[in-house]
Amino acid sequence: MASVDVLTPPAPARSFKFSRVMAWLRCLFLACCLLAQPFLSASTLPSEQTVARYGPKAQRLFHQWQSLLQSLANHPDAEALKNINVFFNRRIQYAENESVWNQADYWATPLETFGKGAGDCKSFVINKYVSFRLLGIAPQKLRLVYVKAQIGGGASHITQAHMVLAYYPTPTSEPLILDNLIDSIEPASRRPDLIPVFSFNMENIVVGGKTSNEVDRLGRWKQLLTKLKAEGFEF
Repeated sequence: MASVDVLTPPAPARSFKFSRVMAWLRCLFLACCLLAQPFLSASTLPSEQTVARYGPKAQRLFHQWQSLLQSLANHPDAEALKNINVFFNRRIQYAENESVWNQADYWATPLETFGKGAGDCKSFVINKYVSFRLLGIAPQKLRLVYVKAQIGGGASHITQAHMVLAYYPTPTSEPLILDNLIDSIEPASRRPDLIPVFSFNMENIVVGGKTSNEVDRLGRWKQLLTKLKAEGFEF
């Protein structure tokens, strides 16, 4: 009997060991839950006080946008592209800068666009770009592209300056084009109506196939990024 008592741990010790294991498993579970939280958090978006400065229309659109971003967190890029593209194309009215801002060229933040409920092609691109960055899509995958767009068909078509957003699934893949003119997202090869002029992101500018790191030369872009940070956007 003595040998058996020595080899078999007493019940209290076995219970203590089991409790420690369960506590460790609970800690591991909580850690996994924290790691699985969406990229998007309240700290990456403007405060309610900041949003309120842009009026009730801005508040309504901001909350709809916030809900959409939360629903898309940790989802595949393709799903984010489709839903964000349609969201802005259908909720923001197209209007020229002169009628919205009384300026020939104005680069609005999402909150500014929400407050007006309208914007030009740049506003659509900026809103989509900010959305994808908040969702954690790498900046290298996104480029803002100035193009010459052919509007209409045949001899009656017109060519006008336009901006679209390009998404690159990989560095060498054909980009997908997000455009406020259409809801469908098409590869660049299927948009012969768009003639690229130059493109840029937070890292560089590409003109005529040549890359330059002097993105700070784009004064409007630099000012926009400063405004976004001042409003509370973090990405």
